[in-house]
Parts: sequence; C-alpha cells; structure tokens
Amino acid sequence: MQILNVNVDLIIFDCDGVLVDSEVISCRAHAETLTRHGYPITAEQVLERFLGVSDREARQTIETELGRKLPGDFESQMKQAALQRYADDLRTIPYVGEAIAAIGLPKCVASSGTPEKIRHGLTCAGLYDLLAPNIFSASQVERGKPAPDLFLFAAAQMQASPARCLVIEDSIPGITGARAAGMTVLGFHGGSHCRPGYADTLHAAGAIKTFDDMRQLPDLIGQVEASAVPG
Repeated sequence: MQILNVNVDLIIFDCDGVLVDSEVISCRAHAETLTRHGYPITAEQVLERFLGVSDREARQTIETELGRKLPGDFESQMKQAALQRYADDLRTIPYVGEAIAAIGLPKCVASSGTPEKIRHGLTCAGLYDLLAPNIFSASQVERGKPAPDLFLFAAAQMQASPARCLVIEDSIPGITGARAAGMTVLGFHGGSHCRPGYADTLHAAGAIKTFDDMRQLPDLIGQVEASAVPG
C-alpha cells in the first residue's frame, strides 16, 4: 500500500472522456477524415493510437507515416466533422455537473483539444459556465500530452504548485503528462470508449486510484486531502 501525503489546491480536469463523452464521436470523425485523405484507419484504431494525444502530435505522426503533408485545412475539416456530430450525439459524463458543483476547490480544464472544440463541447454539454474562464488547451504550449507542458501551464495560470494539483484523466498520455509534471492523478474509466480492464491500464500508467462514476469523485478528493489514498 502506498500512502501519499498530498494537500490539494487545484483540481485539473481533462475534457474529452472525463467531462464530455466525446471520445467515440471524435474518433469516428478523425477516422473518416483521415481515410478520405489516403490514410485508411478505423475509429477503433484511432482510439488505440491517439487517445489523449493532441491533434498536432497525431498529425505529425501520420504525416511521417504517409511521407507527405496532410492538407493545410485538415484540422479544420476534422473539427467540423466532429462538431457536426456534437449537436446530435454528444453527452455529458453522467453526474459530472453535480460532482463539479460539490467540489469546493479551484478547478480548471487542461485538454488536448483546440480551444474552439473544448468550448463547443462544454457548451453543448452545459458545463462551460461551470468551468470558464479556467480552460486551457494544448495549442497554448509547445508540446501536448504526454509531455508535462500543458499541466504545468495550467498550474502556473492558476497559481498552484504542481505538487498540490490533482488531475482527473482518462488516457495514458494524460496520466503520463500529469505524473511528469509532478502531479497526482485519479484515473476515470466511465466513458463509453472505456473497455473492460481499462482501470488496470490507468493504474499501471500512474493513477493512484481509478473510478467509473462521477458521484465518487468528491469523496475520492477528500481521501487524497486526508493524505491516505491506497495506490
């Protein structure tokens, strides 16, 4: 059993898969757009390879494999494909609004998505006003997840010490980046994209505790603040 002495000053939420149940939608849009541009890939393969990775890093990987550049407006095409589906298909992670309201600590969002995508997703889900203006995107830093840059940027903007930040993440790159930033992580596996056994994957990546119901989150934060969370 690992005992962590963590005093929490800031809660940092990932967006896709933690606040909004958007990963499946995004993967379908990503796969369709890539396939149209000569890079055949399924939504499942996108999920496996690029979950939690910023659009910029994913594009660089794909262009290297293709041996050529994607169109200059590729991100715009992909974003539009996803946003068109948001209005009809996007769902909030169950009980996340109530969980946010119950957490009496400063909160922010640190997401691999573009600012426009994050805002649109949170607005569609009715969460934007709960978290604005403390919403940060990988486009604001040099390196996205799994690098620590975005998490360190968010902590600096919120004037919090990284060691006193608690991150809520659903992806291996996100957990890796948060741990590299010196932060504590809770792994969430309640999104529709999460498969059986995914909790073990998140724990192995560095999450001190995993959960699949947002109603558990306030109590889990209390456990971390009490400095006795089993790992």
